[in-house]
Amino acid sequence: MSELSAALRERAEAWRADDPDPATAEALGALLGQAEAGDDAAVAELEDAFSGTLQFGTAGLRGKMGPGPLRMNLAVVSRAARGIGDYLVRTLGLEDPLVVIGYDARYNSRDFAHRSAEILVAAGCRVRLLDRALPTPLVAFGVRHLDADAGIVVTASHNPPADNGYKVYLGGRAAAPEGRGVQIVPPADAEIAERIAAVGPVRDIPRAEGAELIGERLIEDYLAAICSLPDPEGPRDVRIVHTALHGVGSETALAALHRTGFTQVDPVAKQADPDPDFPTVAFPNPEEPGAIDLALELARTVEADVVIANDPDADRCAAAVVDPHLGSWRMLTGDELGVLLGDHLLRRHGYRGTLARSIVSSRWLGRLADHAGVESVATLTGFKWIARAPDLAFGYEEAIGYCVLPEVVRDKDGLSTALMVAEMAALAKAEGSTLIGRLDELARRDGLFATAPLSIRVEDLSRIGTMMATVRSAPPRELTGSEVTVTRDLAKGSVQTTGLPPTEGLLLECADDTRVVIRPSGTEPKLKCYLEVVEPVDAAATAEDLGAARRRAAEHLEAVTADLREALGVA
Repeated sequence: MSELSAALRERAEAWRADDPDPATAEALGALLGQAEAGDDAAVAELEDAFSGTLQFGTAGLRGKMGPGPLRMNLAVVSRAARGIGDYLVRTLGLEDPLVVIGYDARYNSRDFAHRSAEILVAAGCRVRLLDRALPTPLVAFGVRHLDADAGIVVTASHNPPADNGYKVYLGGRAAAPEGRGVQIVPPADAEIAERIAAVGPVRDIPRAEGAELIGERLIEDYLAAICSLPDPEGPRDVRIVHTALHGVGSETALAALHRTGFTQVDPVAKQADPDPDFPTVAFPNPEEPGAIDLALELARTVEADVVIANDPDADRCAAAVVDPHLGSWRMLTGDELGVLLGDHLLRRHGYRGTLARSIVSSRWLGRLADHAGVESVATLTGFKWIARAPDLAFGYEEAIGYCVLPEVVRDKDGLSTALMVAEMAALAKAEGSTLIGRLDELARRDGLFATAPLSIRVEDLSRIGTMMATVRSAPPRELTGSEVTVTRDLAKGSVQTTGLPPTEGLLLECADDTRVVIRPSGTEPKLKCYLEVVEPVDAAATAEDLGAARRRAAEHLEAVTADLREALGVA
């Protein structure tokens, strides 16, 4: 039987006394009572919730909701809001900084956003608060469009229902031109964290009315901007199934598609309206097995050409099509869609500038850039880095995040991406082909680049460090019989050798052009491995030849996965 320590009891009672939310204060009181009665689970929950403080990670905060400093709650959000206000007003010395605040439809998101607005107004900021739960890209757009100094979105994106988060952007006078409307990076995150740490008792944080509610005008301006991208003279004969996965994307996505002439759209009714319980999916992420099953069922019924799926805050986009090599529907991988989008923007929209991808995304985008005579770069993972690529024209990460209009939204945007997916599918259909057909054309020119993830979810976070230490101390010498020719510890890398600042991860390259990147997830309790193999394809390859190449690539990826599991000490 676990015992509640006196020190933990004292910390919890102090937190409870300062908690501005009666619901979490009551929940903490109940936990303390259960722990005092010898409930091991209650003691473990308290020990975890008070084992540290939520830190700014991937451009903000994200974690499980509940009482305590290592949870998302009104107290943690209040400190974050005051810290951001003090950073803008005191650290940067801005007069009347403008902050745009939005939120999704998760539990507590509206309360967190409204409390943040009150605190920021009292801290000396002008605040424009979205009037209802809306997609994350609207705030990223608003920071640039309104020349705001900062933006905040209360969202946990595609995390489980128990989570929430706090995403932060800088812009206006608070950021250099290349970073306006982009998620925060060092040193801003550390400087904000210092201001948060200096905030006194939560109950003493001043609050004030005065935030301006906005919504319709910003939505209209955003739609006007993204709806200008599709070619108005292009084909529109395409049937689309759309799912918002119980998130906030339906209204804006359908409006954008309809305004640009894509009117044959069938929404998945059971997933169209916001629902913080995400009742039809195990995880509200289009990439997770089963997440788009209802969309695929509808697509078969209505004989759709393409399925478009947004994640709950609509900053990501996925697509599924019928694969003629399989004779059935399948999801395009994040890399396949990234390559198709890059190719489409270069060929059909005349894009010039830099094509950017994260280091864990497919090298195929670099091959596209070479053929088009434009620059390409690999960045650290996350759009806070991708969006800062010099002269950015298009950027993507394999986790279904795409930036197709960087001057409009300098972040991943699942809604403008949805328009490009619709346009690509309509063009392919008009040409008597499919999106898979276009991938085959590119493979005949470049070779077939195939990718797959290996994600190892853990309950005990220390296991991630153990697995990383294991593979660092004894990296594999070969993968599927091909010699590992490069083993690079990205944490010890340098701009000179990798083109990147140091980051936690390990990169392996083999003689047969297989590549693997191993790194901890920045948002979930996972160790993630990113696998890529390249199958040579003849320029005159038939459809049957391409099908055989895809099967070989899939078998190769399975074999690499097995070797990696062994190297990591995972069954």
